[in-house]
Amino acid sequence: MPAPCPLCSSCRSYPLPVAGKAYHRCLACELVWLDEADHLDEAAEKAVYDDHDNRVDDPGYRRFLMRAFGEVLARVSPPASGLDFGCGPGPALVAMGREAGFEMAGYDKFYADDPELLSREYDFITSTEVVEHLADPRAVLDGLWARLKPGGVLVVQTQRVLGDERFRTWRYRQDPTHIVFFAEASFRALGARWRAEVEFPHADVAVFTKP
Repeated sequence: MPAPCPLCSSCRSYPLPVAGKAYHRCLACELVWLDEADHLDEAAEKAVYDDHDNRVDDPGYRRFLMRAFGEVLARVSPPASGLDFGCGPGPALVAMGREAGFEMAGYDKFYADDPELLSREYDFITSTEVVEHLADPRAVLDGLWARLKPGGVLVVQTQRVLGDERFRTWRYRQDPTHIVFFAEASFRALGARWRAEVEFPHADVAVFTKP
């Protein structure tokens, strides 16, 4: 029996083996995910993140994050409350939010693990280059959606997967911590389940607005 999709739970999927690893692709929402047997353990995963050089004061990193944060600025006014989910060891987006006058918090299971932050409600939530690391994307994203106030905005930044042939040679796939890959259809499936509007202002950004 085909593996159920970790996003939409459909069992209509097909194997997509690449470079000796077992990937699967959902026929319903087009998500691609890596079989759990090929995941890194948490220590090895964190070791990869520890090598990242994402500094709060890095202008290039801030420009990269503005593709997501700019969508917040276009939709939400200070002093609204925001959460950057998966802020990492260099929480630049948290700093950018505070500089803009927002009440910002940052959560990261490796670097800022404060579960109380996930019990609050927010006017907006950002998650930049995070969802591709999630073993259980549906549970995590549903949890974030539940923390948004009505009218709130969820901004997700991740490179979107295209066709199977391109996936096989895609550099983004080669990061060993990247285990799930969203297509535009994957985000549309989320929006349909949440009964929410979804927009795609950039090739790697999806914006959901909560009714």
